[in-house]
Amino acid sequence: MKIQYYVASSLDGFIATEDDSLDWLFPLGSVQDSSYPDFIGQVGALAMGSATYDWIRTHSDEVAAETGAAWPYTQPTWVFTHRDLPVVAGADVRWARGNVVDVVEDMRAAANGKNIWVVGGGDLAGQFHDAGLLDELIVQVGSATLGRGKPLLPRQILGPVLRLVSTRQMGTGMVELRYEVGQ
Repeated sequence: MKIQYYVASSLDGFIATEDDSLDWLFPLGSVQDSSYPDFIGQVGALAMGSATYDWIRTHSDEVAAETGAAWPYTQPTWVFTHRDLPVVAGADVRWARGNVVDVVEDMRAAANGKNIWVVGGGDLAGQFHDAGLLDELIVQVGSATLGRGKPLLPRQILGPVLRLVSTRQMGTGMVELRYEVGQ
């Protein structure tokens, strides 16, 4: 069982624009050409930041057109937030406030031996890293620059060392980089 940060980033290190838009990402490639179909089959629980949750909720028509459902996950999802947010119909959402350490054991139990995916939220992924819980980064880097926006990982990480274990070209617009987090 791993805790993985699986994410797409612009070439200059942003996962979304300042207003949380992902419109820059979609022209760069197809989900079906990525590792996502295999990846999601190995995921048993999700950790999600509130901005990502809000994006899925407010773009439910686009999400449904792409995935077939307004809420594309069957796994239990912990949304880390300090706000009260509406629940997406059909979503198994659990609200989390505070430190990731306080809920990780519940997430592991719910994942039932499968991996935990940190979905969006560079700061949330950073919190898992800071707590020594992040095992792997899977970053799909797109051939676009945003200039500013939501950073991939708003942390200085000099140790433990991130060890590149694989690269994969995805069409002409993206490359996937897999890193193990050293201990």
